[in-house]
Amino acid sequence: MRFNVIHTTILCITILGSFLDTTHAATGDAAAIETAVVEFHDALNVLFKGDAGPMKTLWSHANDTTYMGPMGDFDLGWSAISSLWDEQAKLQLGGKVVAENIHVAASPSLAVAHYMERGSNIIDGKEQRVSLQTTITFRKENGLWKVIGHHTDTLSYLE
Repeated sequence: MRFNVIHTTILCITILGSFLDTTHAATGDAAAIETAVVEFHDALNVLFKGDAGPMKTLWSHANDTTYMGPMGDFDLGWSAISSLWDEQAKLQLGGKVVAENIHVAASPSLAVAHYMERGSNIIDGKEQRVSLQTTITFRKENGLWKVIGHHTDTLSYLE
């Protein structure tokens, strides 16, 4: 019994380690993820003008996607997230948000980007500063990096 437990533990650690190992990730993968983060913000800024199309293109359309936004949203699955982008586009918040200090960890099929989002939106005719800690998780689908998770935290001391 003890051999089986040890063997199973070693096997699980080996599988998990190969799945998460970023040491073999090509520099191109990290650069591709940084580009994907910039594309996400380009699409976000288009969304602020009322067009959800580019944002929807960047996301995986799978049911395991998650969105946790700065207003406390927690949306699970592509259907809910797609609807969320439509609702946010209707708000036409204007303004612009950019990614700063991007840190990427990438494997051949999964990647995570941690960074700061800064900028502003227009709410009720007034400019509102945006300052968020952000994490985006990507999965490579058919050779393209697609967003499968987005999480932001609003922290007043970052403003």
